[in-house]
Amino acid sequence: MNCDFQLTRDAFDHLVLTTADGVVHENVSPVRAFPIQSPDQGISMVLQDGREVVWIDLLEELPETIRQLIAAEFAGREFIPEIHQIESVSSYATPCTWTVSTDRGDTAFVLKADEDIRRIGQSSILISDNHGIQFLIRDMATLNKHGRKILDRFL
Repeated sequence: MNCDFQLTRDAFDHLVLTTADGVVHENVSPVRAFPIQSPDQGISMVLQDGREVVWIDLLEELPETIRQLIAAEFAGREFIPEIHQIESVSSYATPCTWTVSTDRGDTAFVLKADEDIRRIGQSSILISDNHGIQFLIRDMATLNKHGRKILDRFL
């Protein structure tokens, strides 16, 4: 892909986007169109008022320096730990405590109600804990048998 914009940071660490025709847009933010299913496809660079300045089809088609700036911006504001294994639950009735292994380490959280578990597509699950933190299971099939059995009791 021929990148028709430049992306830099200003003195305040905000992203600055300069279009091919030289128009400078300060304090832009990347927004994922499909954050769960296709996090690297369909990214919009938007102004503070929400107006889109640039659309990015595929993140991997951008130059490395721009990809790194966008990835760093996402990392600084997105926090959705991905569950790799469900170790145990304190009860099959809610509220209950789940002990899980995630891409950010082992943790435990309280599931307030069954409604806090939502299917996203065919194989993904989004779980909200009692503090509003969302945990993602990208693909239920990757869980071990024990974890799938626990999850099945709540779905």
